[in-house]
Amino acid sequence: MNEKSNSPAAVKIRGARVHNLKNIDVDVPLNQIVGIAGVSGSGKSSLALGVLYAEGSRRYLDALSTYTRRRMTQAAKAQVDEVLYVPAALALHQRPGVPGIRSTFGTGTELLNSLRLMFSRLANHRCPNGHLLKPSLAVAAGQELVCPECGAAFFAPSAEELAFNSQGACSRCGGTGTVRTVDRATLVPDESLSIDQGAVAPWNTLMWSLMTDVCRAMGVRTDVPFRELTPEEREIVYSGPAEKRHILYKAKNTNQAGELDFTYYNATYTVENALAKVKDEKGMKRVEKFLKQEVCPECGGTRLSAAARAPKLRGIGLDEACRMTLAALVDWVAGVPAALPSEMRPMAESICESFQSAARRLLELGLGYLTLDRASSTLSTGERQRMQLARAVRNRTTGVLYVLDEPSIGLHPANIAGLNGVMHDLVADGNSVLLVDHDTQILSEADWIIELGPQAGAEGGRVIAQGTVPKLGQSKDSMIGPFLSGKAEVHVRKNAGADRMFEAGRIHLSTAAIHTVKPLEADIPKGRLTVVTGVSGSGKTTLILESLVPGLEAAVTGAALPAHVLSLKAEGIARVKLIDATPIGINVRSTVATYANVHDELRKIFAGTPDARRLGFKAGDFSYNTGKLRCPVCDGTGEISLDVQFLPDVDVPCPGCRGSRYAKEAGAIRYVNRSGETCSLPRLMAMDVNTALKVCGDLKIVHQRLQVLQKLGLGYMTLGEETPSLSGGEAQRLKLASELGRTQSDSVFVFDEPTIGLHPLDVQVLLGVFQTLIENGATVVVIEHDQDMIRNADYIIDMGPGGGEEGGRIVAAGTPDEIMRNPASITGRYLK
Repeated sequence: MNEKSNSPAAVKIRGARVHNLKNIDVDVPLNQIVGIAGVSGSGKSSLALGVLYAEGSRRYLDALSTYTRRRMTQAAKAQVDEVLYVPAALALHQRPGVPGIRSTFGTGTELLNSLRLMFSRLANHRCPNGHLLKPSLAVAAGQELVCPECGAAFFAPSAEELAFNSQGACSRCGGTGTVRTVDRATLVPDESLSIDQGAVAPWNTLMWSLMTDVCRAMGVRTDVPFRELTPEEREIVYSGPAEKRHILYKAKNTNQAGELDFTYYNATYTVENALAKVKDEKGMKRVEKFLKQEVCPECGGTRLSAAARAPKLRGIGLDEACRMTLAALVDWVAGVPAALPSEMRPMAESICESFQSAARRLLELGLGYLTLDRASSTLSTGERQRMQLARAVRNRTTGVLYVLDEPSIGLHPANIAGLNGVMHDLVADGNSVLLVDHDTQILSEADWIIELGPQAGAEGGRVIAQGTVPKLGQSKDSMIGPFLSGKAEVHVRKNAGADRMFEAGRIHLSTAAIHTVKPLEADIPKGRLTVVTGVSGSGKTTLILESLVPGLEAAVTGAALPAHVLSLKAEGIARVKLIDATPIGINVRSTVATYANVHDELRKIFAGTPDARRLGFKAGDFSYNTGKLRCPVCDGTGEISLDVQFLPDVDVPCPGCRGSRYAKEAGAIRYVNRSGETCSLPRLMAMDVNTALKVCGDLKIVHQRLQVLQKLGLGYMTLGEETPSLSGGEAQRLKLASELGRTQSDSVFVFDEPTIGLHPLDVQVLLGVFQTLIENGATVVVIEHDQDMIRNADYIIDMGPGGGEEGGRIVAAGTPDEIMRNPASITGRYLK
């Protein structure tokens, strides 16, 4: 006990200068849940990930051999004077990468490994002649099995032979569960054209143009609109036989005619032939527009070969087990040992416990509604993050610093309880938890909170308050304190009354069952703020992103509705815009200024200055992508990458331009405003929006566009900030920049969890943006869990009551007051 009392009580950080941190000194308590709070851009992630995680992981790797370190991704040394007593660190990032096509919920959680082992060792195996053999210890011993009915000798499949990523893959789809087939609807996109006019699209882009002549020789009229062809003629176009025909043809570029025998390639075969010959991404793009993905007809989407589906355990195959929800599968696995001969039960209990211990965490985190065969790419960010968390904590480690970056993302208040339990279990095992979040429900669980601010960017990066939750609730300096204590005013807009809700009209959506969502009838009031909420897996994404958005897009363009959308009534709607949290741009050349159409205007303005005219520079020369004035050292990226042999590559500001992206000559070209202030373009790009507004006061277009960014709550961003590095919430707001200030009465805006990464004060700014859209006539639909956002909605659609098969219904719809009074609404309980 004495040794423990002498151990360090906190990580001591001295002189931290990562990103916008202002040389801060702070102690981070160990063996506790420590929350880091602050407005967006205040430096939370810089402290948690840039200092604590970076130093914790780097020092652990430093203890390994040089040979080993060469083969591992390593963190660079943090910009900090001193970090003492930091444990080995593990970070669970805000946005786990989207897995590939072969990844499923079962593989991602490694539950499928235990399940495959069960079916390999404990199942009834099928002999080559189709007879089932009873479970036997001979399987585990690697002995040859002999069928008592036919005498056939064979070996039971190993766990590897039951894997769809290996030997157990379906031969037709290669273990992906889907196949690409020709989509007939794309072969003749415009039936008003004749074949001579190019009606058959694949013949125009994938085949010789003379296929039209061969088709004519097959007996098809090629000079009439395609819609006038007989069913027999159409069938020849789509799937006629590969017969040779003698044709007369005339070359396009000359008047010379010729004769030849040519084999007929129908439109379907033309696409299949081109697909078989694809060698690169460019070739694939030419073909994929004629293809559709369908469930593999051979394996039924299970990804498994017939041999891998053959073993039966408790009456079902591995494919059937993978189609069960995790909650149902846990109950099924619990009954496996008792269903086996007594001599096999000890081995069965060991295998089953391995499965159950991993599954238990996932159930606690509210993922019991997912099936093991669910493709990982279809999971939400929150679901993937909770998978990551469960995988990290199941080994019961001790002495580790867990850095959780926004773990509340995608979680309904009802799901956060399980997350809180996992954090407390980690601390009970002797670990430390560092929690970067804005959600007051999860921050309230912290033993200690460090708050950064007071503002974002250059105005942030300082510790403005720290202490226990009650202490911050009383602190005058704390900005999160009023929200933790419940004293903050969270209603920032007036809700529409129930009696006036649909006075501007309604959008009515009728859908058939899809995934786990039941047939639905939903009404969305026009010109209002509608929030769609519900526990994880309740069907929010399916209702809005898979039904409403594509349905509206089809209605606007006149295309066919998605198959499961039975009807959609949306009078007066001519535009639908989905604004999600996907990153903007893919490289460092995309910046806030370029995306907001400010940079092009600035280039014109600087090209018109006396300095530029004297030196002969045009607007194009001010482009840091291709212009003459871009930095020759970094080619306008603002940074260079250093190869440090055994250490990780280090990205550093370019020594030629010091990160400005421009050559020295650009700094000599200055714009002078009415106040007499002078400024170069490199210096202006380094300013945040708030500062740039003062300098550009007499530049009408630039000033207007910068004001929009400020109104969106992005005033702290620098004009040269790279857009791929923005948080999900920042990216969403920046995407709105071109939408504000115009009439939107014919528009529907759909937002997918726009409060990701937002402090409660930033949520209020976002609500102001929504109000501006609504005042301009827009209809705003938001998928959201944030309680402040829900309270400010005009209309709420609450999905549930549970996730997966237990959800998929609209359990309540109405005003916030009506939702709170509805006993069926789980959301209503938390709003109270």
